[in-house]
Amino acid sequence: MGCANVSERRFQPPEVGTSVVILSLDPARRPDGGESGLNRLWMPLVRRTRQPFHGLWALPGGSLRAGLSLEEDAYLAVESTTSLHPRYMEQLYAFGDPNRSRGGLPMVSIVYWSLVGRRELEGCEERENVRWFDAGALPELAFDHRMIVDYALSRLRSKIEYPDIATKLVGPTFTLRQLHRVYEAVTSTSMDLANFRRKMLSCGELEDTGDKISEGRQRPATLYRYVPRSSSGMTLPWGAAGSGLSAERMDRLHRHMEEEKKGRDGSGNVDGSRDDDALSPLMTSHRVMESRPR
Repeated sequence: MGCANVSERRFQPPEVGTSVVILSLDPARRPDGGESGLNRLWMPLVRRTRQPFHGLWALPGGSLRAGLSLEEDAYLAVESTTSLHPRYMEQLYAFGDPNRSRGGLPMVSIVYWSLVGRRELEGCEERENVRWFDAGALPELAFDHRMIVDYALSRLRSKIEYPDIATKLVGPTFTLRQLHRVYEAVTSTSMDLANFRRKMLSCGELEDTGDKISEGRQRPATLYRYVPRSSSGMTLPWGAAGSGLSAERMDRLHRHMEEEKKGRDGSGNVDGSRDDDALSPLMTSHRVMESRPR
């Protein structure tokens, strides 16, 4: 592949890659540092350091690594760029327009989305060439990634009526006020809190944990957990709901990463023959992520 010119690459069979749309409700990431006003969704993006689209932002992802499943590869893309270990991830859609590579090696992207709760964000810091953005005010994105993000947001809004979807953005336990913030962020609309409270309590899928927490100056609020009545919502592709990858599969991924590091040459590429490829690896901090369309 590395020896083919641009014209030849256009007619080669497409490679397969993964991309991940990561969505979180995290007011602390607002540029002004405040928490007032309408709540918003945020997502991390990776700045491209090579052509095409040098300097533009893109979704985390890359070419499918040998020996990994699609889910494991997507999970590794998230972990290696953001240090997040999401408890929930689902396959969203496949994107394979032949023109999306802009003359480079054709790529079919299997896109996943991950909904990240507040506890999963603890200790998560921005890295070199990785930054969190307001999902409603994104910069120009590389390739067809804006279309991918728009599709993910549309899917999320269409599924927000399922309480289990919203609760993934707040964590295993939450107050109704916290859940209210999620609905406002996803729908980009203001909702009456009293009406929202009645609707959620009547759905029959929220359980009082018996615990309370203080929220600002309000009286202590009841903590709830989600208790599904059926499997109508989305489920994890890799095991028990809310569990994330098993310890065994996490160990496998980390061993794979160590082997990948040992195979790199001095330029940071896994394969030195790709130096002339306009879609060669994208560097994010100290780890390699592929820069092909994802």
